[in-house]
Amino acid sequence: MANASKAELWLIRHGETEWSKSGAHTSYTDLPLTDHGREQAAALEPVLAKVQFDLVLTSPRQRAQETAKLAGVHAAAQIEPNLQEWNYGEFEGKSTPEIREQIPDWNVWRSPITGGESLQEVSARAQAVIDRCLQHGGRCALFAHAHFFRILAGVWIGPGPAQGGEMGEHLALSTASISVLGWERDTRVISRWNELPPLVKS
Repeated sequence: MANASKAELWLIRHGETEWSKSGAHTSYTDLPLTDHGREQAAALEPVLAKVQFDLVLTSPRQRAQETAKLAGVHAAAQIEPNLQEWNYGEFEGKSTPEIREQIPDWNVWRSPITGGESLQEVSARAQAVIDRCLQHGGRCALFAHAHFFRILAGVWIGPGPAQGGEMGEHLALSTASISVLGWERDTRVISRWNELPPLVKS
């Protein structure tokens, strides 16, 4: 087992779907990638081919698994249920402007998620993923979703899951982006954030 203190987490968001393009909240709805999303995912392959991963985990959703496959690392991937996107409950499939037509000032980070998960519950899942990576050690590639990764990054650098997850509100994340969580001496840091492969950049 690699040294857990040197564990490095690579967060790879899935490529574009129809709902990510429209801004609709997408959790358990199992959408495929768009043609552009597949192009984005394929552009990850030459970047990730230069990196040796000790552990590869993917969300159960096809958009994440398809991204891992097109990025060239799917053969080594294991399904990790905790990597699923935030369960938005009754807001699934709706964009923030649509929700605000009924609930003015609604905000996914601070408003109740009826029928879904609280921020604290998602933060606890993020902590479980972090714990798995730390226990395994080495360089870990994670294929998953925007809100979940933003929360996970906040938990990584925060004082604890409850407070750290809230920091994710301030971290934007594009489709098919690469972010890296690592260490500076003994301090957890965000080493890289929201980087796009050259072929994806406009």
